[in-house]
Order: sequence, then C-alpha cells, then structure tokens
Amino acid sequence: MSSFNLQLLKAQSPLLTAKNKNMKKTLLLTLALLLSVTIFAQNKGTLLRETFDSAEMPEGWKITGGNTSNWSLSETSFCGGNAYEMKMDYQPNFYNGFTRLTMPALDLTGVDSIMVSFKHYVDIYTTYPSTIGIATSSSNGMRWDICYEESFTVDGQHTISKVIANDDMGKEKVFVCLFFKGNSINVNAIYFDDIEVMTIEANNAKLASIDMLNNVNSGDIDVTFSVQNLGVENIASFEAEYKIDDNTYSQTFETNIASNETKQFTFNQAVNLNPGKYNVEINITSVNGKEDQDITNNTLTKEINVALSSTQRIPMIEHFSSASCAPCVSVNNMMHKLTESNPGKYTYVKYPAKYPTDIYNTAECDVRSNYYLVSGVPNVAFNGVNLGATSVSQYQLDNSYNEAAFVNIKGAFNIEGKTINVTTDVMSYVNLKNVKTFVSVNEKTTTGNKGDNGETEFHHIMMKMLDNANGNDTKVESGKYQRFEFTYDMSNTNVEDMNDLEVAVWVQNLVSGEVFNSSFLYEYTEHPYPARNLEVAEVDNNLQITWEAPEGSNPTGYNIYVNNKLVANNTTELSHSVAKEDDLYIVEVVALYDNKKSVGIVKTSYSEENEGNENDTTNVISNYENRFEIYPNPVNDRLYIETQTLTQTLTIEIYDIYGRVQILSNSATQQLSNSIDVANLKSGIYFVKINTEKGNIVKRIIKR
Repeated sequence: MSSFNLQLLKAQSPLLTAKNKNMKKTLLLTLALLLSVTIFAQNKGTLLRETFDSAEMPEGWKITGGNTSNWSLSETSFCGGNAYEMKMDYQPNFYNGFTRLTMPALDLTGVDSIMVSFKHYVDIYTTYPSTIGIATSSSNGMRWDICYEESFTVDGQHTISKVIANDDMGKEKVFVCLFFKGNSINVNAIYFDDIEVMTIEANNAKLASIDMLNNVNSGDIDVTFSVQNLGVENIASFEAEYKIDDNTYSQTFETNIASNETKQFTFNQAVNLNPGKYNVEINITSVNGKEDQDITNNTLTKEINVALSSTQRIPMIEHFSSASCAPCVSVNNMMHKLTESNPGKYTYVKYPAKYPTDIYNTAECDVRSNYYLVSGVPNVAFNGVNLGATSVSQYQLDNSYNEAAFVNIKGAFNIEGKTINVTTDVMSYVNLKNVKTFVSVNEKTTTGNKGDNGETEFHHIMMKMLDNANGNDTKVESGKYQRFEFTYDMSNTNVEDMNDLEVAVWVQNLVSGEVFNSSFLYEYTEHPYPARNLEVAEVDNNLQITWEAPEGSNPTGYNIYVNNKLVANNTTELSHSVAKEDDLYIVEVVALYDNKKSVGIVKTSYSEENEGNENDTTNVISNYENRFEIYPNPVNDRLYIETQTLTQTLTIEIYDIYGRVQILSNSATQQLSNSIDVANLKSGIYFVKINTEKGNIVKRIIKR
C-alpha cells in the first residue's frame, strides 16, 4: 500500500483527533442552529442527482485513484433502479487498492452539512470483507477525508444515506466520491446507482419509490409508495396524492418518520383499472402541515401493465457448476436438497462450466455464462438475478412461487429414437418488449462427467438449447400465444440416457434480465393443444361463451374463467353461459388433458346496457365483429375503421374506461371506410362502439 493510501485510511479514524472532535462539534452546532442553515438551504435543495440512464459517462464524472479500467456503465438494474448503473468489476485484479467514482465539483459556499445517498449492490466472491465508502476533498483531490465506510461479506442490495459535516463544508469547490478499497478479487462486481447529494432541511420528505409491481392484475389495485425523511425534524404527517389517468386521490398520512428513516405507505383508496398500460404519478404536497423545503424530490412516475389475467409463477434457476470444482460441492448439495423438498415449484438448468473443467461443457454454456458475467463457479442466477456463489434459499423460492405471473408456458416433448420433438406455447396476459423464449433440453441425472471434486452424479445438466443459447424472438401481445416447435437429433450431444430427459422453458427480458415465468414441459407425451375460435356474445342478460375443440387432439374437458374467476370446471361442452354482471369481461378457456393443461385462449369484451331495442341480442360481440377492422392500434392521431361489406354504420362512439363518451361520430351512410380524428384524446385505453344496422360492435384501442 502506498504512503498516500495509508494517509488516506488514517484521515478519518473514529473521532480521535482534535480535528474530528471539532468536526463533531460542528455537526452538533449545525443541528442546533438549523434555522439559520435552512434559510440558505431552501434555495439549494438537491445539489446533484445522477441515475445513469444511458451508456455514456455523465458529464463531470470521473474515475480517480487508480484502477480506472475496472469501471464501466452496465445495462443492468441490480441496485433496484433503472438500467443503466455504474459497475466496478473485479478485473483487472488489484490488491490493497483504492479506486473512486468521483462526482462533479460542488459549490458548498455557506453550506455546513450535506446528505449523500446512493444505492449499491454487492456481488461477493469470497467471505473476506470488501469496503465501500464516501469521501470528500476540497483540495482538488490532493487530500481526501473519509466520511463513511462499511465492509460487506455477503451479497445484497443496499441504500445508504449519510450526513456529512466536515472541514470541506462551506468551500467553493468540493469533490464527493464513492470508493472501494481492498482486493478486487473478493468481489465479482459492485454496482452503484441513484446517487444524490442534497443540503439538509428541517422538513424534507423524499418520495423514495413507487412500490407497485410492473405487472398487476386488473381490478382494484393498491397504490403503494415509500417516503424517506431527509430532514432533521421527524415527519409527523404528510399529504400525498396519486394520479392515474383521470383518477386523482389525495390523503393525509399520520405517521412518525425519524430523520433518515424510510417507511412504506398505501393509499386508503385503491384504483380500479382495466387491462392496459398506465402512468402512475405520486406527489407529496405537504410535510408537517406546510410546504416541503425541497420539492425537487417529491414526485415520481411509473408505468405499470395491467394484465388480462395471471397464472402460477414457477421460479427459474440457472446454475453454473463444474465437476472439477471443489467449492461447487456444497452449493450443489444445498440446491439438490432444496429441489428435492419442493417438487413442482421450480424450473432448473445447470450449465457445466469450463472452469476449472467439465467434459460436458459446450459453447452454449459459455453464452449463458457470458450473459450473467459469470467468471467463476459456483454461481447461481435466480429469476434472472445473479446471486453469486450461493444457493437459492427456501425463503427466496417461496416468495417467488407465491407471486403472480403474467406469462403462461405449456408444452410437451416426445422421443423418436435419438430425436427429440418439442412443442411449446407461450401466452402473455400483458404486452412485453425485448423478450426471448429459451428452451433447454436437460438430462435429469448424469454420471459420465464425473471429475475430481468427489461427486459421482449431477442433476438437471443442460445438453442442448433450442435453437441456440441466444433464445428465440418472442412477439408477446396481450391475450395471444406464440408457438415454438423444434426437432433435434441428440446423437451428437452428451446425453447418456434418452429416457431421462426434461425440457425447461423460460421467457426473459434480455435488457433487464427479468424472467417472466418458466416451466418444465410435459414429458414423453403429445403437446396439449389449446382450444380454438373463442367467441363471446351477450344474449339477453347472459354472456354466451362458445369455442371449438383443438385441432387434432381430444381434451378431457375445459376450464372456463370469467374475469379471472373459475366459472366452469372440466366441462365437456363447447359452450357455456354465465349471468352478465359487469361491463368488462375477460374470458379464458383452458383445454385439459388428463393431468395436463394447455395455455388458455382469451377474449375481452365491453358492453353497454341495451337501449330499448328488443331485437338487439348481439349488443357486444358476435361473429359479425370479424367483418370490421380498426387500425392502427395503438393509435396516435387518426383511427381508421373499415368493413368488408357494405353495411350501414349509424354512429361510431369512443368511450373512456368509465363509459363516458369522448367522441361521437354520426355517419349514417353506407361506406367501406371511416376515419376519426383522435389526436386530442389523452393517452390511455378506450373502447370504440360501432352501432350498425345489424348490431353493435365494441373494440378496445390504446391511444398513445
């Protein structure tokens, strides 16, 4: 270690020097004279905020103190924010080193104290401690004062907020840095995000996060958020409001949030949302009965997907191991015990890694290893998150299994000699982007790759990825399914027993890493094909649901769901009638095969009450709707409505999700095409009602 680093580490030993005693007095004096400080701070508020939202290094940010090549911007979100984030990698290796992520210079003239907050994720490789901290410099980096440091020995996501009141305060040019010190080999990587520097106010409530899930079921949805107290005074009450489309609700929350504490809250009034995309905005409007002294951190927005339906989540485990890796044995044993105790609650792929060596390693293993930035084994990824050299815990498995999923996967495989035939259907209940479907043919138990780590058998070993390890492009539209079919000769793989195979399928966002759902396919059997041509019509006060049997297969029955509720169990009919109770209907039909299920087929319909027309028994949806085409959808400015036949269209009405008419077009003519200007509509979900001489058609659109 250089003499500079030695001096640096000693600079802020725990309050022993006269300087540090004076610093402590300064902090106490600052708190005692808070009013005079905050008069100035009201005009300051947030001094710096960086969320690393692009692949470019933000202006003014630098890597100092050496080891600059270890840093990069990573398109990940391990810290809990949005991609991108700053990453410090263990390579190139350094020992007893020191490296800093240094922020742009701040003018702290007249400022006695600041608060620095940031998120970080530590991906540990060894149990030796790795130290992260905050330091400041008012000497252009010639001398740094350490204000906070903490050592970490286990993986984890952390949010750090620290008050700084040292001799650098009040200076015209002050640098603040986040640093790492020690041996880089102790970590796989450390990630930093959402860095903020602010002055300290008496009243300063920060809206820390909107805690609603990205994908939620339709219906009543809780609006949940977290508030952090960045001020000195306790927060006894605050007022907040949410806005979701035309829904606005305000509430006063009685609480007790201590300085630097974070608490979660939920509005008393839930919001009822139909399927689609929504922007949620939450705003803190007052703190302790008066205006917040820093309003720059009081508002957040978040886009959520409201799904047509949901399904059982099956957690996805990707495990990187090797038959010659001694440390892998304990993780293998823990994972084997976990999976043996939880049948049906997981999907699993184990990749035989080339380090140190495994004779079953393939280039496909390396592709997945590179995706997760795995550089050593053991290593486990759970639902797309790299956990490092550790096993999935029972707690993690249970939490994931108990969450709803919005992508359904069903399929089967059979064997003809050495050839495997795989068919799988992927159904989504929300619109998704950047999605790939991965298909892995595994052998349940192998013994031929026995190495020198003492193990004699291995489980869920990947033999082939179909078509390859880069995944299959998946166009995921809400309420529709996509089929994948593969045939592959396994003769040139490492398969030991063709009667011991399993096929794992998972759907993953390659940008965020999120796994939306996973499944093992049905084994050595025919594909469970879904039902076809679902139709929903309103007849009198009932919904008449009809469908056709799957082509080329004979299910034992069908489950019928209306608005996510099971209304018919294992019916053998091809129609079902239920009483009309709502205006929005989401109907799903699932074909059953002995102990198997297909993916469902989904239909959404919207209805208005009959308006005195006794003969209007097809008020919503019938086969007649297929003669109309509405495009584009989503729409920006102009919506086109075309019909295949010369039908008299009396009126075209556009409703919002509350049934209020937004646009009324009186055509009363026979024409093949109509167009409507929708440029002035707000973004959101609408329903187009086409009133014709033969009945009324309602279709759903999204206005961008």
